Amino acid sequence: MSKIETTQLTQDLSICRILNGMWQVSGGHGQIDHDSAINQMLEYAENGFNTWDMADIYGPAESLYGNFRNELEKRKGNNELEKNQGFTKFVPNPGPMSNSIVTYYIEESLKKMNVKCIDLLQFHWWDYQDSSYLDALKHLSKLQNEGKIKHLGLTNFDTERIKIIIENDFKIVSNQVQYSILDQRPEKIMIPFFIKYGIQILSYGTLLGGFFSEKYLNVDEPTRADLTTASLQKYKNMIDIWGGWQLFQELLEVLNTIAKKHNCSIANIATRFILDKPQVAGVIIGARLGISDHREDNSKVFDLKLDQNDLSLISTITSKSNDLFNAIGDCGDEYR
Repeated sequence: MSKIETTQLTQDLSICRILNGMWQVSGGHGQIDHDSAINQMLEYAENGFNTWDMADIYGPAESLYGNFRNELEKRKGNNELEKNQGFTKFVPNPGPMSNSIVTYYIEESLKKMNVKCIDLLQFHWWDYQDSSYLDALKHLSKLQNEGKIKHLGLTNFDTERIKIIIENDFKIVSNQVQYSILDQRPEKIMIPFFIKYGIQILSYGTLLGGFFSEKYLNVDEPTRADLTTASLQKYKNMIDIWGGWQLFQELLEVLNTIAKKHNCSIANIATRFILDKPQVAGVIIGARLGISDHREDNSKVFDLKLDQNDLSLISTITSKSNDLFNAIGDCGDEYR
């Protein structure tokens, strides 16, 4: 397996540039067997894929991570345990954000994850009309000062709201947003702003829930019944808005040509394309724990170097698509 690529998310936090996304344990992606999932997590960690992305709303994700930590410590000791980073999200319902509400949910996450301090707490807010998100951030900052949160990040916040957050003197290290060859909205206004303020991106949706693969090359447009996971249903809608199935087939053809040239997969090309973008710290790839395992293929990304010719070929197709920023809005606007 290739040497794992890491980066400094912050001065004191080194992460694997491919993060293990745990949203798939929340349902809609197949039944999860607890023991198989833990065993696979141990294998991921052993191979250097040791940065985990989860949320308080991802079903049993935080508890699975806590059980994985218990098992890892039993088998390998504290040194191996400390090599893993657990990132979670705080996704409250809109409404008043008191200190007691915020503290309760963070304490719950700490307990489930079996940690004393959350490495990165990523905050998501559903309704911008409700400015209580600033109250929530105030309470999260207090918990950070108490040593229960190491760093604060955001999930699916747009640039306009992040400007307000920065103006209110909150220290944010990252924003988790959808970013792929198909969806390059972060480049419009977010990345220039992030360069100025030193904020990094954790990218999800980079493989379009699995659409960026050989499996969908030269096949008829899938019907809704063919889309067997929640992710596939979501990203098929995104393909439709972007330019439709025929244009997507043209893009897959080009990516397949580039993949053959580099002796790797379409998924590898799609991942490397985003990892090479400014301010991108890492790409989150869903881990269907106990169901399938893509570690070996994912590791090929670390040896891959795209050249100017590859990028030009991709651009010839993406330049024909609709502008998703105009169609949807800034990052995260699809959720509001």
